[in-house]
Amino acid sequence: MQRWQLRTGVSLFIGYSAYYVCRSNLAIAAPLLIREFRAQGLNKEVLGQVASVGVLFYAAGKVLNGVLGDFLGGKRIFLLGMVGAVAATVAFGLGQGVAVFFAAWAANRLVQSMGWAGLVKTTANWFSYQSYGRVMGLLSLSYLFGDVVAKLVLGQLLVLGLGWRGLFLAAAGVLAVVALGCSFSLKSSPEDVGLAAPPANPDNLFAADAGPAADRPASLGSLLGPYFRSPAFLLMLLMSFGLTALREAFSFWVPTYLVEAAHMSEGAASQWSALYSVCGMASILGAGYLSDAWLRGQRGVLILGACVGLVPVLTLMTQPASGPVLPLVLTSLVGLLLLGPYSFLSGAMALDAGGRQGAATAA
Repeated sequence: MQRWQLRTGVSLFIGYSAYYVCRSNLAIAAPLLIREFRAQGLNKEVLGQVASVGVLFYAAGKVLNGVLGDFLGGKRIFLLGMVGAVAATVAFGLGQGVAVFFAAWAANRLVQSMGWAGLVKTTANWFSYQSYGRVMGLLSLSYLFGDVVAKLVLGQLLVLGLGWRGLFLAAAGVLAVVALGCSFSLKSSPEDVGLAAPPANPDNLFAADAGPAADRPASLGSLLGPYFRSPAFLLMLLMSFGLTALREAFSFWVPTYLVEAAHMSEGAASQWSALYSVCGMASILGAGYLSDAWLRGQRGVLILGACVGLVPVLTLMTQPASGPVLPLVLTSLVGLLLLGPYSFLSGAMALDAGGRQGAATAA
């Protein structure tokens, strides 16, 4: 069992990291896109609208594809999202105008929402609820690892003179190769290889229906009903909406913020923006350990404390800076305070609520 759990965890980690190569690329290419298409009306405001439309499609996709993931299974939805993201990224890289950028990025974010749903669904099938905090802490590092790799590698490609089109095509190629590998290495559940499933949280919303085939819901009503009847889940959904909006804003705008506030070049800003993700890694690991080992799964305390700490940091970011040090410190603090709580809401807490039947929907 442990060998298969390790194989599953590594496959999910690498796979979801590769998703982010096709997500962080727009933030990295943003200054180049604005420069090339300024005459066609592409400026920071319009590019921000492209990103915002993408966030809306991602949010809608998390609901639709989460439900789909609970019915289709984790592996299928995980791979389907990869294939869709490759196609959308290639379409963006070949695009010739603002309308294409809107459509391609919206499609990219819609299908990319399949990735996290598939990861959480597969994790619910393979790991015991007693290790949710630690396991999801490690797996949540995947999107930060992918973001760091994308910003360092793609940023270096910009330094070497590769244009934004080549950057998008390179990102699509990386994800395509990883998707092929995951199609062979990943299994949706222990039952697929003749093993018994580990226990789910006995307090999950579907515990009364748990059984040998409890990794799939019986109907749409039986899947959604327990969530709408749970005030705790609805509160979790509201918090997740706010933190997701904040995370998306920083994931996209940090390189541009460093270009303008810290007066860095595009390539240097891309590489230094990786500090945001590195600090987020420390946040996720520390929060996962504290919640399992010290707080006995009471994750709300950490979320509240981090949200309070974000307020003065965000306030300082609105003030002008005289050099690169303060902007780098502030973006690092945001990563430290924001990404751990965010990973709880979409990871361990989703597993706690959904169990094997509804984990993808909760995520």
